[in-house]
Amino acid sequence: MRIDAYMQVNQLYKAGKPRTSSKSSRSDSTDSLEISSIGKDYQIARKAVSDSSDIREEKVQDIMDRMKAGTYNVSLEDVADKLADRLLG
Repeated sequence: MRIDAYMQVNQLYKAGKPRTSSKSSRSDSTDSLEISSIGKDYQIARKAVSDSSDIREEKVQDIMDRMKAGTYNVSLEDVADKLADRLLG
């Protein structure tokens, strides 16, 4: 190993000299965050969706009423298609 080559590289990158960082004279500055109006609207919409129910009660009640009355009919092909879609992706 050539020591003179190492010294030249060391001088080139000034690796032996510790670097000092310049500090800002303003020490009273603070970070701040501003949320845009689109971001606020998104938060409101997301909260509304999370608060709402995943089940559509009126549709479930309609199907239950039709099942009790004996008028709810689903074709076997529709059931098979839905099962195949769920299982196969």
